[in-house]
Amino acid sequence: MPNPYREIFQAPGAFAFSSAGFIARLPASMVGLGIVTMLSERRGEYAIAGAVAATFALASALITPQVSRLVDRYGQRRVLMPAAAAGALALGGLMVATWAGAPSWLLFVFALLAGLMPSIGAMVRARWTEFYRDTPQLRTAFAFESVVDEVIFIVGPIVAIGLSVGVFPEAGPLAALIFLVVGVPLLCAQRRTEPPVRADTAGLDTSVIRLGGVQVVVLAMIAIGAIFGTAEITAVAFAEAQGQKAAASLVLAVYAAGSLIVGLVFGALRLRASLATQFLAAVALAAATTLPLLAVTGLASLALVFFMAGAAVSPTIIIAMGLIERLVPPRQLTEGMTWGITGIGIGMAAGASAAGVLIDAFGAPSGFWISVGAGAAALFVVLAGYSRLLGLRAETLVCEAA
Repeated sequence: MPNPYREIFQAPGAFAFSSAGFIARLPASMVGLGIVTMLSERRGEYAIAGAVAATFALASALITPQVSRLVDRYGQRRVLMPAAAAGALALGGLMVATWAGAPSWLLFVFALLAGLMPSIGAMVRARWTEFYRDTPQLRTAFAFESVVDEVIFIVGPIVAIGLSVGVFPEAGPLAALIFLVVGVPLLCAQRRTEPPVRADTAGLDTSVIRLGGVQVVVLAMIAIGAIFGTAEITAVAFAEAQGQKAAASLVLAVYAAGSLIVGLVFGALRLRASLATQFLAAVALAAATTLPLLAVTGLASLALVFFMAGAAVSPTIIIAMGLIERLVPPRQLTEGMTWGITGIGIGMAAGASAAGVLIDAFGAPSGFWISVGAGAAALFVVLAGYSRLLGLRAETLVCEAA
């Protein structure tokens, strides 16, 4: 019986760049939660912890597409190394400021600068696209990377929260920093699989975010990201209210496990429905799975609901990446992928910040109302923009943007 996942790794260098990307992407699941846990341990307030984490997530969401535009123009190796170094220095500054009890404004400054860390997931997906553009294997590759993301979001929270609670508050972000400074050079060393810089760079002066179809996908991913961000901070607060704060990492791991399992199955399917229709169905499922969050009474029921909610995550991300690959010109693929990924970051920032305020004012369960509202918003966006996703190709959209 053919194994579609084994087939995609027959390309020379595929295993090497995907493995390096795994290490370099671990901070994506660790920094936000690490900041929340670090500051809540040091200061005992979720509002400031959520706000600083939201600042980092929002800065990352706004800065990384610009970093990726530079990657499209100059190549991954020339851009990723300095960007990662700058982000690592800022994250180190945030840890020192927290440990030293520095003023709150300084925490926000370092969190803002830490947003320079590049979107490694977009870099890895861009490499897969160079291998398998316009083939069925590309969907499988995107599915595999979505599963990798879920593995990262299983391992990362356990490491970040476990270290910050069990060793010292800054230990979680410190581990993320180490993974970043090791993983990015390893990825950049894979020169033969680095996507080439396209000779035609005339269109790079116009961001792909101006394209109507991309806007629909990114807005939907912002709302989906708000669900994620709310889940993270509310899980930590909910577990602490139950007297088991460290258990939050296990609950979030269950959330990611649901996404991982469904992602593996989904990536092996060959569906006939259009990507637009698949995206609408996935977002509708994501919205529906937020409703049971309002009924959770303990960590066991929270883990069960999180597992069901996670089932909608991988398909949504896989389909979103497939849509973006169809909607943007090849020479701007990295930027397009980054907008899709960082749209989630923008939503996580908003969701975490709003949930932190509600949790401090009304208790841990109140944060789940943000998830419900975000799910409804995601469904509304896709319904309203559905026609922009149906049958539109990058060339048509570029003409409209011009």
